[in-house]
Amino acid sequence: MKTTLNRSIDGVRRISLSELTMPKLFLATAASLAVACGLTACENVAGYTQPTLVRVIDASFIAPAVNIYVEGTELASNIGEGYISGYATLPASSLATVKVTAATSTSTTTANVLVSTSATLLAGHQHSVFLTDNGAAITSYTVTVLEDQQIAAATGHSDFRFINEAPRTGAVDIYMIPSGVTIANAIPLVKNLAVGATAGYISFASATVTMVVVPTGLTTPAYTSTALALTGGEVRTVMIIDSQLTTNPPVSTVIADDLN
Repeated sequence: MKTTLNRSIDGVRRISLSELTMPKLFLATAASLAVACGLTACENVAGYTQPTLVRVIDASFIAPAVNIYVEGTELASNIGEGYISGYATLPASSLATVKVTAATSTSTTTANVLVSTSATLLAGHQHSVFLTDNGAAITSYTVTVLEDQQIAAATGHSDFRFINEAPRTGAVDIYMIPSGVTIANAIPLVKNLAVGATAGYISFASATVTMVVVPTGLTTPAYTSTALALTGGEVRTVMIIDSQLTTNPPVSTVIADDLN
């Protein structure tokens, strides 16, 4: 029997079912299933391991401009305090090497490494390489790897993580104040967050809110954001840092999108 080939408007060649014999129909069905699996990125593929997502957060005042490498891949170059990168895709690893070098360095040899660590980078997860000052000494800094939230916040809710890297300001209280509400009637989402501490992820009902940061024990805000229109599902990391050149406001924030 002669087989008729038709070309659809999307350019895919198809065989007319009316002219298929049973063996041909079986082969066509199997081929279709194989194509469908490829288009939907089937996860159960032998030998396949999901990659990991990694970004960089530089919260160190005392570190010089730096380059940051993970397993030999440069994730950020010539960065300084207050920097948060986007996510890069890397192979998962049970013992990934993280190295920080001065931006003037062109290699990651031991002599050029300022600080380093090793970390587990989980398949299908999100991580942040976190450079911060070492509270034990005013002239040293450290690098750690944080695990980030990789699933969206619950419907109608937002998940925020807060990192206090404002040593001149000290411990802070953080409010997420809905429109039409004053700070006098608001409850702090985070209380007494110490310098170098991390709070999160904290879930709260989504709304249009203003983020207000207040030094613990005081009533005058150190920072007031513009309105944040939160609709649900958002996952964010907020880094609180001292203002470098002004006293008003005393602190500023860097907000990173973890998801949505």
